[in-house]
Amino acid sequence: MSDSTDQQASGDQDGVRLEPGQILDLARQGADVLLDLVDAGLPVDTADDAGNTLLMLAAYHGHADLTAGLAERGADVNRLNARNQSPLAGAVFKDSTDVVRALLDHGADPDAGTPSARATAQMFGRTLPAES
Repeated sequence: MSDSTDQQASGDQDGVRLEPGQILDLARQGADVLLDLVDAGLPVDTADDAGNTLLMLAAYHGHADLTAGLAERGADVNRLNARNQSPLAGAVFKDSTDVVRALLDHGADPDAGTPSARATAQMFGRTLPAES
């Protein structure tokens, strides 16, 4: 976790203090309590040292409802990680149709990052759903 988010990324849910790594794990696990933490003040774009945000982790691990919930709370759906990867490209790579749809519905750019979601879809012979 970067120094800028280290101090901010600690949640306190029902008197339990969560470490930054535990908060990031909640995104990987698709835990809805993460939305409560964001509502209580956890920065929605909290990221690890590699630049993977809560939304990126939720999307990559196939959690469409959590991905949408984070986007609805202002998470940047186009924020790239340190490897210039977008949440949408990760979801396309993992073939998570529901996550792809959630990201597109919240304004994800299919041409962001390297490789882009569009290029990733082409690599794997997939088609992106129409953007809304």
